[in-house]
Amino acid sequence: MDEALLRSLTPSVLTVLVRRGADFAAAEDAVQEALVEALRGWPADPPRDPKGWLVTVAWRKFLDATRADTARRRREDRADEEPPPGPAPAVDDTLQLYFLCAHPSLTPSSAVALTLRAVGGLTTRQIARAYLVPEATMAQRISRAKRTVSGVRFDRPGDVATVLRVLYLVFNEGYSGDVDLAAEAIRLTRQLAASIDHPEAAGLLALMLLHHARRAARTAPDGSLVPLAEQDRGRWDTRLIAEGVGILQTALARDRLGEFQAQAAIAALHADAPTVEETDWVQIVEWYDELAVLTDSPVVRLNRAVAVGEADGPRAGLAALAELDATLPRHTAVAAYLHERDGDPETAARLYAEAAHQATTLAERDHLTRRAARLNAHRNG
Repeated sequence: MDEALLRSLTPSVLTVLVRRGADFAAAEDAVQEALVEALRGWPADPPRDPKGWLVTVAWRKFLDATRADTARRRREDRADEEPPPGPAPAVDDTLQLYFLCAHPSLTPSSAVALTLRAVGGLTTRQIARAYLVPEATMAQRISRAKRTVSGVRFDRPGDVATVLRVLYLVFNEGYSGDVDLAAEAIRLTRQLAASIDHPEAAGLLALMLLHHARRAARTAPDGSLVPLAEQDRGRWDTRLIAEGVGILQTALARDRLGEFQAQAAIAALHADAPTVEETDWVQIVEWYDELAVLTDSPVVRLNRAVAVGEADGPRAGLAALAELDATLPRHTAVAAYLHERDGDPETAARLYAEAAHQATTLAERDHLTRRAARLNAHRNG
């Protein structure tokens, strides 16, 4: 390495950098870094044009240093504008988005569908399944909702009832569907219940907690469904159950009953029973009666038929079921269960097989298929 050559080239390289616009001090630092790099690299691979190499490397070093200094000053300027260090307040606009999507210009059902699609992240198929309508029908409903709010200012949030409905459906899809949204729905409902004085917000939170408390016991290790009567109650989360019951009792004490409080009361009666045989089915039927008045829902009446079958016997349950539309989802599965309870395995097996073909999820289909196979095997054995 000819150090004398490097010393001779230094003034000319420095001059080139200054002529290109570098201040003298920065140019001098850049040239020194280029010389250090030359001392490391030239012995093994000397350049054909030593001066050109030094100019190129020194100019790159100058540019890198200038960019770094500019970025540092920008960071310092931003730091002067920032609040002092310490815990930062949590900012979460998700719940506000739910309210904004529940716009007054939309019908409640359209607002729910739009929010589930835009904020909840559910697919059109999942929303259609929750509403018990064809996917094409739901797609049209969501499209109409988008057209309705197109160009509308989102400065008038929707009402609490619509937001509660959205949170309920998000939880249901997260609890039993393809995407795990249950924990997020609980988190948002906690926020809502803490921020407003509304018994139904508390009722919905209690309902979610009571259902979520049983989640670990709802499926077997192979992923198959475990019916409530067969669940290992030792796997239920007693802490969540106690919290849910406490929230529900406070809400019911206000004597402003709503559908979520009634549903939570039913869930609490299930959670309170040490065994399925000790379940207070008579009181559950009474709560379903209250719920039917509040909602006029065929799904509620279907679930009531099951409760009647437990409280008053399977014949009474079948009589209640006969009053409902046979095309109602899960109607065939309920009929199969009640016929099995009534000692008619042949009819029950046939209905379980039919219900399996109607199932909307793979887990439900497999469960119903196994029930049919078990009855057929027992009958043929």
